Amino acid sequence: MRRVFWLIPLFLLLLISSSVSADSGIRPEDSFCRSVELDGAKVPLFTSFVVSAYQDSPGEGTEVHSLVSPFCLEPWLGTGIEQSGGTISVLDSSVELQFPGALVFNLEVESDVDIVDVRIHYQVDRMNYAQVTGEAWPDFAPATRVETSWLWDMRKGSLPVGATVTYWWTVKDATGNMVKASPGTVCFTDPRYRWRSLTEGELTLFWYEGDDSFARELMDACQQGFARLRSLCYCKAGGSAGAISEPIQIYVYASARDLREAMIFPQEWTGGVAFTEFGIIAIGISPGNAGWGKEALVHELTHLVVHRTTFSPYTNLPIWLDEGLAMYNQGELASSFQACLEQAASEGKLISVQSLCSSFSADPERAYLSYAESYGLVQYLLDNYGQDRMRRLLGLFKAGRTCDGALIEVYGFGGDELDARWQKSLALPVNQVESVWLHPAVIAVLSALAVSLALAGALALEDWDWRRKGNRVG
Repeated sequence: MRRVFWLIPLFLLLLISSSVSADSGIRPEDSFCRSVELDGAKVPLFTSFVVSAYQDSPGEGTEVHSLVSPFCLEPWLGTGIEQSGGTISVLDSSVELQFPGALVFNLEVESDVDIVDVRIHYQVDRMNYAQVTGEAWPDFAPATRVETSWLWDMRKGSLPVGATVTYWWTVKDATGNMVKASPGTVCFTDPRYRWRSLTEGELTLFWYEGDDSFARELMDACQQGFARLRSLCYCKAGGSAGAISEPIQIYVYASARDLREAMIFPQEWTGGVAFTEFGIIAIGISPGNAGWGKEALVHELTHLVVHRTTFSPYTNLPIWLDEGLAMYNQGELASSFQACLEQAASEGKLISVQSLCSSFSADPERAYLSYAESYGLVQYLLDNYGQDRMRRLLGLFKAGRTCDGALIEVYGFGGDELDARWQKSLALPVNQVESVWLHPAVIAVLSALAVSLALAGALALEDWDWRRKGNRVG
């Protein structure tokens, strides 16, 4: 009976395999298995057959992004094996950098018999919930000697400047002989400039325009912001100290234009960006604008560290908290933001906390106010309840709590009450402050003085009227 039980899944697997072959044109023997590493052990992911694939332009092969059978044992990831029928020799393996648009992986290989299958495998160095290995099949005609290449089109999945990719080729010939080429590593650098670097602790700053003092000024600002984040983002229970200890790369372009030219489909207003999962910041700062640059760098650095601290598959950090922490860590709120906040408060036009949990408005005025309010909310929580509770709040978001759930657990109130408490704490306009805070005794004296002045005026008017009438009679 047990044997029959185990035959049922095998039968279903064969049925699904034939169905996929008929419906999609993908051969079951061309399926592949992608694995993840959990606690150092490689475990295959068990999902269905290929459900998403795209065909690159002619000559660029097909890349598959999904997974296949639980019975796949990843024969391609073993060491090179010689079997009867011939050997496989890798003659050349190289990468061509076409920054920022593409990476081209080239391979030249030969065998005693026809080569029938060539694949490239790659892993990107980034934060993820598990180690993911991508796989692609370049186009080629079976032969004893094969030259082929695969183009990674960044328009379909871009990498930031400085990203690192590990790759390797696997080859199979007609006799079943298989070989895995030695892994290689490529850094997606911007070759247009002669980069210089400055490293201090976990931070490495790359720049190409300006002298050493310019880079030192930026690095000092980053280190100061980094020091403040250590006390805010370190959490013994959550183990988020790794967010601080992991290396961070900062690429300083000489202008926002240079930066945008290093990106795929950038927004026209982009001046700096934190690629949080890669541990990379790219920003445009000219040597003559270091003042703004220092604040902007600390802002993006805060985003990166906070995102690492709260990295989770369960939930996203509320935007007001993410932006508020970044603005708070970069320094005091600028007078322009403060004026915007005060005007909205006086006119009763403040944006609710619930609305600030999601993306900010594209309207410049409302976006400006959103940033100002985010700063105010974070400042209120830190000034009134301290950093310990803020660390607990970040830990709960990492654990998957909702915004209201995390706030209630840490502070005892949700978003609506936070809204009310914070707005109540805002300073009133000057004319209202004077009327509210006048001492009662002062008010009494002023009232008596006003009455006296009124009586004196009335008496003077009466005396003037009497004199006028007397003059007429005379």
